Amino acid sequence: MKKAECRIKGVYLFELNTLQDERGNFCEIFRKEWVTDIFHHETQMNYSRSESGVLRGLHYHRNQTDFWILVQGRITAGLADIRKESLTYGVSLSLELDGSRPTGLLIPPGVAHGYAAHTDMTLIYVVNRYFDNTDEYGVAWNDPGFAIEWGLENPLISERDKNNAPFVRE
Repeated sequence: MKKAECRIKGVYLFELNTLQDERGNFCEIFRKEWVTDIFHHETQMNYSRSESGVLRGLHYHRNQTDFWILVQGRITAGLADIRKESLTYGVSLSLELDGSRPTGLLIPPGVAHGYAAHTDMTLIYVVNRYFDNTDEYGVAWNDPGFAIEWGLENPLISERDKNNAPFVRE
């Protein structure tokens, strides 16, 4: 497993090792030791499935860290640092993830995130807190200040995500 920080402080890509033979493959997708400073108490695993053309986000949490593992399909992950105290405040980026190349994506609190599904896809993600809807916020997926390149012409977006306001910069 190789770990590399992205352009946003605290966002890491984990290149996961896959063992393959004529029967298929095996990949270890999460170890608490990889992020022991973050995942120390509550841990919850979630499963998300989206059809090709779906865009989810941008969402963020003040107290929750996400660790994404795309297990099937191809997505563009969009991220934006909205933490005022961060050295990378205002930085946004797009990352291409492909389930055929196992990768983990660590997303800290205060980093808005979402994804555009370019194929039918399945995402498993681990969070360091049990679900708490009072710690879930959103900003506009198409905020011009972030200029995230999603790679979809006419994405299918939930009403909630359509109604998220642009991020207020101070």
